[in-house]
Amino acid sequence: MFKFFLFFLIFLSSCLYAASSKVEVYASKMDTNGSIVMANGEVTVIYNDYFLTASRAIYNRSTSDLELFDNIKINYKGNYKLLGEYARINLEKKEKVFKPFYMLDTSSEVWISGLSGESKDTDVDIRSGMVSGCNPIDPMWKMAFTSSDYNTHSKWLNLYNARFYFYDIPIFYTPYFGYSLDTTRRTGLLMPSLGISQAEGLYYEQPIFIAEYNWWDLELKPQIRTDRGNGIYSKFRFVDSPVSKGEINVGFFNEYDSYLNSLTTGLKNKQHYGASLKYENTDILNQWFNTDLQGQSGLYVDIGHMNDVEYINLSSNNAQDQVTSNQVLSRINTFYNTDNHYVAAYFKYYQDLEQETNEDVLQQLPNLHYHYYLDTFLKDHLLYSLDVQSKNIFRRVDTNVIQTDINLPVTLQGYLFDEYLNVSYKANLYMQHSAFRGSVSSIPNFDYTDGYFLRNYHTLSASTQLTKAFDDFIHVVGFTARYNRFDQSAKTGFYDDVSDLCSQEENQNDARCELYSINAVDDEAYLDFTQYFYDTSANEILYHRLSQKLSYETGADKLGELENELDYKVTKYLSYYNNMFYNYQEHRFTKVFNSINYNNYGLNLNISHLFKYDIAKVNTTDDPFTKYLTASLEYDYDRHYSFSAVYNYDFELSKLKTGSIGFMYKKRCWDFGVKYSENTRPILDSNGDASSVNDRYIFVSVVLKPFMKSDPNNALVEYKLPAKESN
Repeated sequence: MFKFFLFFLIFLSSCLYAASSKVEVYASKMDTNGSIVMANGEVTVIYNDYFLTASRAIYNRSTSDLELFDNIKINYKGNYKLLGEYARINLEKKEKVFKPFYMLDTSSEVWISGLSGESKDTDVDIRSGMVSGCNPIDPMWKMAFTSSDYNTHSKWLNLYNARFYFYDIPIFYTPYFGYSLDTTRRTGLLMPSLGISQAEGLYYEQPIFIAEYNWWDLELKPQIRTDRGNGIYSKFRFVDSPVSKGEINVGFFNEYDSYLNSLTTGLKNKQHYGASLKYENTDILNQWFNTDLQGQSGLYVDIGHMNDVEYINLSSNNAQDQVTSNQVLSRINTFYNTDNHYVAAYFKYYQDLEQETNEDVLQQLPNLHYHYYLDTFLKDHLLYSLDVQSKNIFRRVDTNVIQTDINLPVTLQGYLFDEYLNVSYKANLYMQHSAFRGSVSSIPNFDYTDGYFLRNYHTLSASTQLTKAFDDFIHVVGFTARYNRFDQSAKTGFYDDVSDLCSQEENQNDARCELYSINAVDDEAYLDFTQYFYDTSANEILYHRLSQKLSYETGADKLGELENELDYKVTKYLSYYNNMFYNYQEHRFTKVFNSINYNNYGLNLNISHLFKYDIAKVNTTDDPFTKYLTASLEYDYDRHYSFSAVYNYDFELSKLKTGSIGFMYKKRCWDFGVKYSENTRPILDSNGDASSVNDRYIFVSVVLKPFMKSDPNNALVEYKLPAKESN
């Protein structure tokens, strides 16, 4: 009884408060001598968020010193663990000493070891040790250091006199290395990008990331291509409110004269530069004008300017995303939307990089849009909506126009035969008005005159859908018949002058049809058949659709092309898709597209083939045939090895368009991958004739976790093999 009472007194005294925090000490055997408490055998100490275990411990209640001996383990909030043979902790001053020192950050799986470690509050100083994310037993890579400091709150690690080792082989030395062990945005250096090619020499880019405030960050990407030139690109991101954010990009690159002189086909500019702005706001009216509107409002901005397309291609070393388009589109969209009304304004500006000036490029500044959503009348039997758009089609030279379109469809619908059949009649009322302005037309013997176009046409439709459940599946079948009948039209001015000319497809490129945007409505019918098969869990097994067009126009083919579409889930992992068109007059298929996809056992395989016969190119110098094969494969052999391949081949040109093959080896602390890639892109040769060049690259990816992050679109090293030019 006395032993139990003595143990109770010792335990009670060990739970006294130290530095305003309670310290709990548990052990198999405990002795006390004044203010000294000695614990032996499976010692456990609980203090604030610390959980400590050791073989024995000594606690001085007067000085708040806690000493731990042998087989020490310390866990702090479950985030990191400390190991050692000796530790002294002052609970009042929050000072700690560990000999030797070992810490594991469980969130990042990074461990640090050293001869000794001292800690006060959130700062840890470590002497002579190493750090790695690999298995502590024979790590594949490690960084040794003479001293280090780590902040457990910010999770920022500094290493001094750091040496990087691959196993025990020294690779490089740096006097300082700093890194964050979490994903908090901080100012610092990002992973560099390296490359080498015969034409451009050595490529090096070192991104600099600046994030001094939580609402913006700035990335600067200076680069050098030793045989071509140098430049700098920047990206500024910001979040100016809870409902809005934006991004500003600016860049500049300067070509060396020696590189320009070595080219067989000269570049348009010696210097490439550009800028862009992206911004979006999902509640612009309430935020900017301090209103309390219940509808949804928004603003989307995507504007850019550059002097040539090389500005984009030189912004990174990712050769797989080379741009060949020479047109830049800038857009600003803003809208206000309610349950019944939609009001918007769209601005579109096109920059043609192939022209010296942009004066004769047609712009839409702005396009005003109003839409009244579908509404009902007479117990849902009468449906109607309204759509109005007014476009200011503008250019600095020649004729401009304001075109206004009004669409007013009115539908009368009902059900017959106990709702088995749905029938409807739609009256489609349409008007377009054009008001021209600007300089005199540059087209000889032709003047634009204001005018309008009015049209009314009718649509009759009947549809039915039946569903039947069987023991193992559900079958849904549907049929729709739709007939369009042109009624009458009226036209004046410009439309009266050019409608007969511009309604013919072969005259679409005539200069007089440049501002003509009326789509023809023919007397025609459409027959559509659809069916679905579902399993008992409502998962789609098969979708099938047949569509046939019938024309009643004089001189037109009676039967349009027959379309067949099929999507079949053969199994949970295997699917097949087919879409094809048959032309009765040519007695042949004009389009056949087949695709097979398999995804199981770590294998993701997709193979597709496109055959197309373009009737419009028959009896011309253009080849009417298109035959194209696309294949991609991704295979995870196990949790370490993965393989990938891409193969895109043009049978008509007998050319490989794109192709690649590679592998990736992944471990806990590092990834290593190699990929070979080919890409055929169009160019103009020295005579100005169309040609193509086959670019070939080798990409090497090395990721040291967690100091680097895997990015399949950004290899650490890129090597460009000599290009092969072909006709």
